[in-house]
Amino acid sequence: MYTMGNFHRRKPNDRARQIVTTIIGIVIGFFIGISIPSASLNKINIPSNIITSLDVAITDIHGSTSTSPKTESLENVGSTTVPKIHVPTNPRGAESLPPGIVVPESDLYLRRLWGDPNEDLQKKPKYLVTFTVGIDQRNNINAAVKKFSEDFMIMLFHYDGHTSEWDQFEWSKRAIHISVRKQTKWWYAKRFLHPNVVSAFEYIFIWDEDLGVEHFKGDKYIELVKKHGLEISQPGLEPNNGLTWEMTKRRGDREVHMDTEEKPGWCNDPHLPPCAAFVEIMAPVFSREAWRCVWHLIQNDLVHGWGLDFALRRCVEPAHEKIGVVDSQWIVHQVIPSLGSQGQSEDGKAPWEGVRARCKNEWAEFQSRLTNADKAYVAQFGKE
Repeated sequence: MYTMGNFHRRKPNDRARQIVTTIIGIVIGFFIGISIPSASLNKINIPSNIITSLDVAITDIHGSTSTSPKTESLENVGSTTVPKIHVPTNPRGAESLPPGIVVPESDLYLRRLWGDPNEDLQKKPKYLVTFTVGIDQRNNINAAVKKFSEDFMIMLFHYDGHTSEWDQFEWSKRAIHISVRKQTKWWYAKRFLHPNVVSAFEYIFIWDEDLGVEHFKGDKYIELVKKHGLEISQPGLEPNNGLTWEMTKRRGDREVHMDTEEKPGWCNDPHLPPCAAFVEIMAPVFSREAWRCVWHLIQNDLVHGWGLDFALRRCVEPAHEKIGVVDSQWIVHQVIPSLGSQGQSEDGKAPWEGVRARCKNEWAEFQSRLTNADKAYVAQFGKE
């Protein structure tokens, strides 16, 4: 029979036993805990906030000896694992990047904000059509756009600031719109049609807004351009409307032509402009390869592009066989001086007069620059 005294004498031993048992339990639990990989928690249906807490706790216990998969993925992109890279053949500025991650070209394809990027594009347009437009010509542009199939992407350059009004046309909601007031198509082309941006397209159309297209179909035009190997081309022009050069006049007895006869004394060589190797800047169409060269010919400050048509032959060889006019797909130049109204009246002259004067001055300046560049090249390398 235990007395009160006996009970008090045995109590310290019970406490010691409890302490030892607790310590042993903690040790056993510790070793069991570290023997379970933290990744296995992901296989159990546990709320994410609990998994995160457990993952952090186990990582703290493991210290530097082990890391969770998430930590490993972060460490893989850390500065300590980046190799020293220098690839001289990479694009300028990207020499420190591994070639496998470098994307030197862009595109104009529209993409979603959700879903798998590989599923964004149900169809990739193969050709690009650009128009430089004002809202007054929207019905004419609407008629023109209908001549191009889904293989053509439409891009509008707005020189008058009106863009939302174009949404009355369903196709406009899928088009690309760029709006900068009082600028020309060559100003836009130089800044927004860099060859590395439009490289996804086989052909690039850079057209005015005042073209009648009743006798034109985009798919048929491309078919003929490919058939005849034209790198730079334009549709034939109706002879009775807005014709400047004989070369661009439509001929009714053939699919394409590549030369013509001009006024006496205009062509010293039958293979040179304006008798051959020549199209106007009104409605040119460029192959991807030709555009890569032509883009570099465009001067930043000579925005009207006058004189450019005489220099296009420098971008293809032989030019008199690669530049031509497609006669069986022809257009009408409506001669609407809409861009002229975007000028400014000076010295009592109408706005269009100032625009026309600058066009002529730019032509002379472009010819001067090209001639001087030729001379500088010949002087530097001693070539004739």
